[in-house]
Amino acid sequence: MAFGIRKEDLRAWKKAIEDGEIAFLTHYWLDDRFPGCKTVTKVGCRDIQRLAQWGKTYGLKKEWIHIREDGYSHFDILGEQEKIILQKENKLTDLIKKQM
Repeated sequence: MAFGIRKEDLRAWKKAIEDGEIAFLTHYWLDDRFPGCKTVTKVGCRDIQRLAQWGKTYGLKKEWIHIREDGYSHFDILGEQEKIILQKENKLTDLIKKQM
């Protein structure tokens, strides 16, 4: 279950994707399949090849991309991998804000 997403953050994420950027959106998320994970970061881009190449640098497989017909295709990253990637991308403050 996703929650804690502000409309303006979602709009900014979608606009960045539409502009061809690698876009990050961190929000609260609970799923019994992933105990201990309280957040997820969606990393999206309208250029699937660019997104796949970005993911490859972090060991993410192209087949893990959630392909969406609306153009907002993305990876979901969570847990320790989420922390590592956000730190390397200088986006760790997004996660820290959600964990406070």
